[in-house]
Amino acid sequence: MSQGSSPPLRIALAGLGTVGAGVVRLLAANAELITARAGRRLEVVAVSARDRNRDRGVDLSGFAWEDDMVAMAGREDVDIVVELVGGSDGPALNLARSALAAGKGLVTANKAMIAHHGLTLAEAAAKSGAALKFEAAVAGGIPVVKGLREGTSANRVARIYGILNGTCNYILSKMEESGADFAETLAEAQALGYAEADPGFDIKGVDAAHKLAILAAIGFGAKIDFAAVHCEGISAIRAADIAQADALGYVIRLIGIADTEEGATGKQPRLLQRVRPCLVPKHHPLAHVSGPTNAVVAEGDFVGRLLFQGAGAGDGPTASAVVADLIDIARGDVSPPFSVPVDRLVQMAPADPGDRTGRTYLRLTVADRPGVLAEIATATRDAGVSIESLIQKGRPEEGGEVLVALVTHEGPQRCVDDAVALLDGSDSLTAPPLVMPILKA
Repeated sequence: MSQGSSPPLRIALAGLGTVGAGVVRLLAANAELITARAGRRLEVVAVSARDRNRDRGVDLSGFAWEDDMVAMAGREDVDIVVELVGGSDGPALNLARSALAAGKGLVTANKAMIAHHGLTLAEAAAKSGAALKFEAAVAGGIPVVKGLREGTSANRVARIYGILNGTCNYILSKMEESGADFAETLAEAQALGYAEADPGFDIKGVDAAHKLAILAAIGFGAKIDFAAVHCEGISAIRAADIAQADALGYVIRLIGIADTEEGATGKQPRLLQRVRPCLVPKHHPLAHVSGPTNAVVAEGDFVGRLLFQGAGAGDGPTASAVVADLIDIARGDVSPPFSVPVDRLVQMAPADPGDRTGRTYLRLTVADRPGVLAEIATATRDAGVSIESLIQKGRPEEGGEVLVALVTHEGPQRCVDDAVALLDGSDSLTAPPLVMPILKA
């Protein structure tokens, strides 16, 4: 059938915030180009949002308005539902389930919903033969989902890691630039719109963990398991840590890492998923990613190291990813959302992070009194931690507090954890320890 005689792909759009309005704007601005690339027109027929009267800066007069999103998904003149409502449960999940059950394709930017319910949604899509796509859920406009699912499809992926949250990356790179502490930099990021009024999901690492769980499922053909992601945020990082990292030849970035280790004979490999601040060598590509930018590295056995980098949020990049998914569906692409058919996804048990070896940065905030360094030395010795370097810096402006920064030799993570446990409850510590792995280049 020629492009001119192909029926349009009829779209119902739920959620008209910045991304939803961006989708409408993009479809109108690039209509001719999109039609040529999709082989048919992409046509919004119905929309739904909470506030019907709000001015969104786009013309909605040509679309049917539905107050009930689920009812909109059931319209006979709708082929595809775009969900841009947000939230892991509630209305967004009800809409997604209803659309797929009705055989309507689903495109979503909802990372939380996919991280928590991606497996059951993929099962529903497989049952009805509908497409399920979520490029916009991970890293905004960066085509990392497509890159992993298609570009590395001939490879065994050894490791996926990267900077998955622009807010945290902005804060950390701004702390490098200004020398300011975390709280001051966060307030600045909120004033500039780079951080939400309630930034908890970002600075605690939860947003990055959602994205990592999705990427790990695609890269390793695993059943998505958000609960198994070990997650730490950046709020404990001080300007002094940034300065010490710099002196040692590193920068600090919040890094999500997923990799596997071989299981026992006849057992599936185990999957390790971690989001935590890391020291990144200055010569590593991720060390040069600054501001509200995302970057993902995938390592395949034949393709080597691939780097995906770009804007991780914003109405334009995210809308671009949504429309790219719509174009794929218009072309007839209903490929498995997690790289292999849902019934072939494997349940990977969580790996023990204590078994992983590497070098570690350990910062201790201690009272300035005799015997403290001896106590630290005893704890690290008893835990089997070998110290490569130690830096001690007094903070007389804070009542004689001393920062002790240790860098360990290569060794098991369990030994560092044991050393921290031995120091737990010590009167010498005036703040919880900060442990950051050093990223292997």
